[in-house]
Amino acid sequence: MTTDHTRRSLLGVTLAGMLFAASPLRAEDVIELDWDDLIPHEGGALEAAAERMGVISHDQISSMPEVSEDAPTTDAYDGKLVRIPGFVVPLEYLSTGVTTFILVPYVGACIHVPPPPANQLILVTSETPLEFSGLFEPVWVTGVFGRAALSTDLADIGYAISADEVEPYEG
Repeated sequence: MTTDHTRRSLLGVTLAGMLFAASPLRAEDVIELDWDDLIPHEGGALEAAAERMGVISHDQISSMPEVSEDAPTTDAYDGKLVRIPGFVVPLEYLSTGVTTFILVPYVGACIHVPPPPANQLILVTSETPLEFSGLFEPVWVTGVFGRAALSTDLADIGYAISADEVEPYEG
């Protein structure tokens, strides 16, 4: 389901994630992120982006944000262990489960409506195939985070996580 360009990009993201994956997860090392944390704060970018596209709280089911070409990313969390909630849009399937998916901030993003800006999409890779009961169930993803300029058939993606843990969201 992915293109050659996407696979090459995924390889780089996966290799980078593997370098950090050697250390065990420790709760005190994990930074819990919200979706607005992924928009740079300097120069009023967060306020401008929030006004333009409507930053969506994970607790809300909202209308889609306006499509924007201006989607700056932040390097504040590059190489850090993070935890963020979202919804799963599968990209790569094996017979045993999903190994690559896009984490999106609201239900139906990239499927029923135009995709959010790249700085509101995270490519998640997992060495262990994951099973999901549905696209409309929220999850927490924990893993090594970084910026990534990726393009898939569904959307341009601004970030990536090499997942150490994916679990049901319990707010």
